[in-house]
Parts: sequence; C-alpha cells; structure tokens
Amino acid sequence: MTTTPDNPATTLPGRPPITDLATWQAARDELLVREKAHTRQGDALAAARRRLPMVEFDGTVEVVGPDGPFPFLDLFQGRDELVVYKHMWYDGAPHQGQCEGCTTAAWHLKDAAYLNARGVSFALLTTGRWDEVASFVAFMGYIQPWYSVRDADEPVGGSMGYLTCFLRDGDRTFLTYSTTGRGTERINGSMGLLDMTPYGRGEAWEDNPEGRPEGRHACWSWRSDADGNPDWGPTSRPVPQWTRPGVTPADTLGRNGHHR
Repeated sequence: MTTTPDNPATTLPGRPPITDLATWQAARDELLVREKAHTRQGDALAAARRRLPMVEFDGTVEVVGPDGPFPFLDLFQGRDELVVYKHMWYDGAPHQGQCEGCTTAAWHLKDAAYLNARGVSFALLTTGRWDEVASFVAFMGYIQPWYSVRDADEPVGGSMGYLTCFLRDGDRTFLTYSTTGRGTERINGSMGLLDMTPYGRGEAWEDNPEGRPEGRHACWSWRSDADGNPDWGPTSRPVPQWTRPGVTPADTLGRNGHHR
C-alpha cells in the first residue's frame, strides 16, 4: 500500500498517526472489545431503567394545543407509552432568541414513525404562550405535536430541558423516567456521529491526543452567524434556523437571560 508524502503546508494539526491496514485493524479490534463492553453496560442500565418504580398523576390536567385546551391523557394518542421533550422557552423572544440547546433536540426527532410502530407516542412540551409557540413551530417547520404546559405542575409542566417518559393504563397516567443535561443526548444523533470522528465534538472537556486542536466551550456550535461561524451574539441563530426559507440576520435575541 502506498501513501502520499506529507506536505507540511496542508497537513491537518494533530491528526492521527498513519499506519498500515493490518496495524490499524489490530488497534480497531482492541477498541471493539471495549465498545462491546460499553454496549452491554448500556443494556444493563436500560434494564435497570425499566425496573424503576413510577408515580401516578392526574392525566386530566389540561395542556394547550392548536385546537385549544385538552387533557394530557390525549397526548398518548391511544397508545400505552409517551415520550416528551420539554423545550425551554423565553417569553416574548423572537424565533432567533429561543433556546439553542433545546433546538438540537427538537430538530433531531422530526418523525416519530418508529416510536409509533412500537406503541410509543412523542410530543414536545413548553411553557411558552400558545400563540408564540404556534408561530415558532410554523417557522421551524416542525411536524411533531407541540403543546403549551404553561400553567401545569410537575410532572406535566415544571422545569424544562428534560426527556420524560410516561405510561398509560386505561385512564390512569404515570411518570416512569426523566433525564436532563447530557442524559438528553440520546435524542441527538449528531453527537454520536461526532464522537466517532477523529476530531470529536471539538469541545474543551474532551480527552484528546496531544497536538489536536484545542477544544472550545461546551455547545459552541449550537448558534452561528449568517456565514456559519459559531456565534452567541445578538445576530446569531440556532444553527438549523439558517435553513428556513427567507431567513435573514437579526440584531437582537430579545431575551433577558432567564427562562420562565
């Protein structure tokens, strides 16, 4: 096997060392043992998750959707299980001022066909006023159902930024699981793919080989300017918004830094 000689002018910084296929395969096989152990541990955690107790709550509590108020129980759409993502909200903020982190979650699960096939419904909940939420959903082009839980208590409302699972037994409803922070990453397929690449996520906390580009603060790529450069300033938008028809740069995020 031949390789092209290195050109210092074009060599990527801190790239992996070059080797032959047999050496690479041996290293890959060694890592595979650890990957399989990680998978099995994940299976064990999932099994423990399925053994958690659950909490009953009032499924008649009202949420608000495009047709007005209706009971939370209806979010199951006749299925036995329900997964929701609780999207943070800035009251009165324009589209570009809404939560960039929650945008990554909402954007990555645009279709729940495979969940539905397993008897699981999916919805997005937020504390925003419905008129604001409806405008945002239309702008983003989301097809998943969104609902306002502005005046609802836990576990329907409450703190946002969570993935939460529910079970229905007839007309009785139960909270079975909830996670936040990095626990919500399982909805974000891009993170998993980046973890497979030699440069990873490009974040400062990652354990990288010496010489790799210095990582940036966590989630540096969630917002960008019109040219695609990471930016958290007043002209930035959550990255997917730049794909929306007719979108233009704005000059304010219109938010005071606090979620409702």
